[in-house]
Amino acid sequence: MLADGRIALVFNNASRKDATDRRTGLYDDLEDDGAPAAPVPAPEAAGRSAFWGAPRAPMTLAISQDGGRTWPRMRDLEVGDGYCMTNNSKDGLNREFSYPSITQTADGMLQIAFTYYRRAIKHVRVAPEWVAGA
Repeated sequence: MLADGRIALVFNNASRKDATDRRTGLYDDLEDDGAPAAPVPAPEAAGRSAFWGAPRAPMTLAISQDGGRTWPRMRDLEVGDGYCMTNNSKDGLNREFSYPSITQTADGMLQIAFTYYRRAIKHVRVAPEWVAGA
């Protein structure tokens, strides 16, 4: 929650419907002794199952003024294809933005950090007003 009572959220503004490819599990492309790893079944919860392969992009900042009921103010921090169908980050094949963290510092600025292509941590510093119309 921000100092003025609004809520700030950083997330991948993508969904299952945005994905064209599917993964069986998070680690299904890892190999052990040259053999492909066996898929790990996704846990079922209330009729739902885990889904791997939705693009992890864009990384979006949203601000709500009504306790999180609506999020009319959004702005992308980083855009890209968010390709995450592989765990291979070494060769630059994983192009996701993930694991965001956000805090507001005493000066009112939002300090945001997230993984960038699973190779680095990117830091962004913005004022809440940077989000259009906030």
